[in-house]
Amino acid sequence: MIARVATVAFQGVEAVPVDVEVMVAPGKMGMQIVGLADKAVTESRERVQAALHASGLSMPPKKVTVNLAPADLPKEGSHYDLPIALGLMAALDAIPADALSGFCVIGELSLDGTLAPVAGALPAAVGANARGLGLICPAACGPEAAWASPDMAILAPRSLIQLANHFRGTQVLGRPRPAIREDAAAMPDLADIKGQAVAKRALEVAAAGGHNLLMVGPPGSGKSMLAARLPSLLPPLGPSELLEVSMIASVAGELPGGRLSDRRPFRAPHHSASMAALVGGGLRARPGEVSLAHRGVLFLDEFPEFSPAVLDSLRQPLESGVSVIARANHRVSYPARFQLVAAMNPCRCGMAGEPGHSCARGPRCASDYQARLSGPLLDRIDLRVEVPAVTAADLIRPGASETSATVKARVERARAIQSARFTALATPGIGCNAECPAALVERIAMMDESGQALLSEAAERMKLSARAYHRILKVARTLADLEGEAAVRRVHLAEAISYRMAGERLRNAA
Repeated sequence: MIARVATVAFQGVEAVPVDVEVMVAPGKMGMQIVGLADKAVTESRERVQAALHASGLSMPPKKVTVNLAPADLPKEGSHYDLPIALGLMAALDAIPADALSGFCVIGELSLDGTLAPVAGALPAAVGANARGLGLICPAACGPEAAWASPDMAILAPRSLIQLANHFRGTQVLGRPRPAIREDAAAMPDLADIKGQAVAKRALEVAAAGGHNLLMVGPPGSGKSMLAARLPSLLPPLGPSELLEVSMIASVAGELPGGRLSDRRPFRAPHHSASMAALVGGGLRARPGEVSLAHRGVLFLDEFPEFSPAVLDSLRQPLESGVSVIARANHRVSYPARFQLVAAMNPCRCGMAGEPGHSCARGPRCASDYQARLSGPLLDRIDLRVEVPAVTAADLIRPGASETSATVKARVERARAIQSARFTALATPGIGCNAECPAALVERIAMMDESGQALLSEAAERMKLSARAYHRILKVARTLADLEGEAAVRRVHLAEAISYRMAGERLRNAA
């Protein structure tokens, strides 16, 4: 007899249909798994046998062949355990064969027959719903899978016995409920920052338009503190953004308890991170930090300390919003539309340009250190600000600064203006000015004659690339949105150009 169970293989965040075919036939006792399976899948043979034994079933004294179709598609992961076990049980008439016809199945088996959580339950549920199927998954994955659709059938048992009893009619499994993670910890507040008015203004502009930001300053000036407060200025994820972010986190196995969160991601990898860790890759082509920061913030502290090759690997995701991982036998792409925030010291000793300090190596200390950043990478950073050391007067000055809630209200108003603008232009998927394509930039950032003259002169003197020209326009458009103005005026262009000029020393060094 041959039993068939539907499951999936993951290619990026896409769930590709896979059929598990189980045949029990006369022959030498044993189980053989075929269909381009990796080590984790072939090891499921031992887990399935132990789980069936713990559940009161034994392997038949016959030959069991498991085929994972299509046979030329690589199969990776432990989520094939449960479909293989259910297919074998159906072939042995331990459960009704037609009970599995309307479900897609994923799950890892423990040796005692309980079900362990697996990565990718949300993409699997979305894929199953698109095919008109329900989903069977471990109980720990149920709250995550329930977000796919309120109408699809979802079974989330804790053990193989529970599922078998449900199909026999001796136990009824309820549908799991979608869960939201309660982020009890309060985010750091912008009011904690003393002084740094220019850097705070740049942080607000970056939040309002989704612009990339580079902060340069000596140790202890507050660069990391400023970056940590950017999430408190950003609006929560919208419904479609929440689904995008959660599907990536699900594939990466980073949804604790299957609970989703509407907070924007904030990723801060160490500067020793490899290229595969940052942009994705590895044996199973997992999502990297740029994808895990999708619709959120990627903060790179000690920017020049990252390997130059690793930093330059950010150039393509920054431009396209997608991280493409190509291998000899397959190609995987993950969404990677993130906001880059970087912080660095001006030189290796960290004090270049500070009053009363001179580097032991002279000007080369700063130029060599800053040259670790390539010009093309710096060209993709919209806002570059110098963060000077905080003075004693700033620290002891009475009175509180603006809170994150106050600044966030202005940011949300500016984002609402941008969302309405791009909706009117029929450009789906664009939520902020930084994502605006070059073809639309001059249309949304109309300038008067004085503004055109200023930008033309700046482009000539600063030798701006076409990308830099358009990015200045995007920043100016954001500045106008923060003030609620329909037109981009000369003052907005002047401020946008000033943020570009602050990085000319870095660009020249690179």
